[in-house]
Amino acid sequence: MVQPLLELRGVNKSFGVVHVLHDVDFAVYPGQVTALVGDNGAGKSTLVKIIAGIYGRDSGDYYFDGQKVEVHGPRDVAALGVEIVYQDLALCDNLDIVQNMFLGREETSRLGLDEVSMETRARETLASLSVRTVKSVRQSVASLSGGQRQTVAIAKAVLWNSKVVLLDEPTAALGVAQTRQVLDLVRRLADHGLGVVLISHNMGDVFEVADRITALYLGQVAADVPAKDVTHSQVVELITAGRSGDLGIAEDSANAAV
Repeated sequence: MVQPLLELRGVNKSFGVVHVLHDVDFAVYPGQVTALVGDNGAGKSTLVKIIAGIYGRDSGDYYFDGQKVEVHGPRDVAALGVEIVYQDLALCDNLDIVQNMFLGREETSRLGLDEVSMETRARETLASLSVRTVKSVRQSVASLSGGQRQTVAIAKAVLWNSKVVLLDEPTAALGVAQTRQVLDLVRRLADHGLGVVLISHNMGDVFEVADRITALYLGQVAADVPAKDVTHSQVVELITAGRSGDLGIAEDSANAAV
């Protein structure tokens, strides 16, 4: 079995008296897309924020490249090579593509900002991901379509030699053609050897690009399985009931969680 790039073991998280995550194990493998699925309130956002270093863990361990690491904030996570593309993309409409990709990490020379170097790296990154829908890296983000914006946000995440990229609902509110572009890009990220986490409610997208599926139910991992070993209806049952046939949380545990 390939060693995970990123792994959480036995993670628990509570907010006051509300126990949100219960002994969660989660792994991301190189060259694979892991879909993280679950209903609203299942704990997906909390788990992502723990991975991102925004929330601390009450208990449990954080491993990267097989080594146990201590994460005290988003900077520590970024230094490991983990990037998160949130649903709101965090792009500035009044800046162009290059300025957005290097926002907060601008390259400088003796004369100030090194515009030539940044523009070159932006072009190379987009080209390495086979992005052909962007005409110029000097286009303002305000002029881009939803699919192009998502592409820029993903390219920004991989610009920094990242090893793991988490994508939060990357096809939400996109049309058919734009969704196709983004899903192709997600698959290319994995083909480049990155570990990709796809957080999505769209089961069609999940089964099209995911290698593994981790289903959360009320803060517990209902299943972590290869996508080829489960059906669409099984995953829906895992999400809504925590169990599908012999797969999922033991009935006593599922009832206790409710």
